[in-house]
Amino acid sequence: MFPSSTPDTGRDPWPDQPPGAQQPAPRPGDGEERAERGGPRRARRGGEPARRPATEPSDEKDEEVTPPVEVRRPLALSVAGFSALLGAGLVLAAQTSGPGHRLPFTIVVLSVQLLSVLAWTMAARPPALAVVAAVSAVAAVAADTVAVQTDTARLMPLLQVLLVGLVAAVLGQLVRRVDRVRVTDSLRGTAMIVSGVVAFGTLIVLSRIPAGTQTITVCLIAAGVALTVARATDAFAAWPRLAPQVPRGAAGVVGGAMVGTLVSAVLGSYLVTPFTPTRAAIMGLVAAVAAVLTDLAVGYAEAGRLMAGEQPTMWVARHMQGPLAGFALAAPAAYAMCKLVL
Repeated sequence: MFPSSTPDTGRDPWPDQPPGAQQPAPRPGDGEERAERGGPRRARRGGEPARRPATEPSDEKDEEVTPPVEVRRPLALSVAGFSALLGAGLVLAAQTSGPGHRLPFTIVVLSVQLLSVLAWTMAARPPALAVVAAVSAVAAVAADTVAVQTDTARLMPLLQVLLVGLVAAVLGQLVRRVDRVRVTDSLRGTAMIVSGVVAFGTLIVLSRIPAGTQTITVCLIAAGVALTVARATDAFAAWPRLAPQVPRGAAGVVGGAMVGTLVSAVLGSYLVTPFTPTRAAIMGLVAAVAAVLTDLAVGYAEAGRLMAGEQPTMWVARHMQGPLAGFALAAPAAYAMCKLVL
């Protein structure tokens, strides 16, 4: 005798089961799988690919392609010419330096230092610009004075001037509240300005030691040739581009350093002992690499300021700061090579 009603009242029995048989209990996890699938599947035609809902966001993001900055050939050639003139002026002025006759070379170095203060402050525009420029100018005069007046030619007096100048520049920026807010962000730029002008004083110290004038000749010629070749190469073949926002190419940077090293090796074959082509090539390589990499770093810093939204000012000063910074770093590099190689 069959019961009057089954547990599945109103449902059709399974084809392979007798009437009144119970349906199998659902397996654990079936409901979770169906919930994870996000609902029932849609029937699609044979061979037709599955379609994404119109509201589903695409996983692939369109990458924004930034057009590279245009390389202006006349500007690159002008900077190359400025680098050549600056290097030639410093090398020729170093030849006039001698015991008791260092004033002409000191005047040339001081002129380059003041030009650097103008270019770097106008390009970086640190807070309390007038204070930083005045402190840097005073530091340049003090560095040149101690470089000439000290009994022994050494770098310690220059380091003392550098520390005092940095402290004075930072304290000058902390006076006004509007400048105090930006001190942390501009500390690197302030340190570069003060350090750069003091670094040029290394050339005066170097001219007072044996073989120092010849070291200046080898290293600054190598740095000047490297900067000139690098900028001239960028005017015609700025490839491969190092960054879309920087109008410089790797061919110019590498080629400039190589040509500068070659020129220094040739000079070493004409100079007297203790110079040799190998020693001169090592010294020239260090100076050339330091100069071109510093020039390139200044280009990156300028591109970063423009991308941050800062308005460019005094385009002449902005384009002079690269070669000036390159020679500023080549000066202590020449001093170090004179002490280590010779």
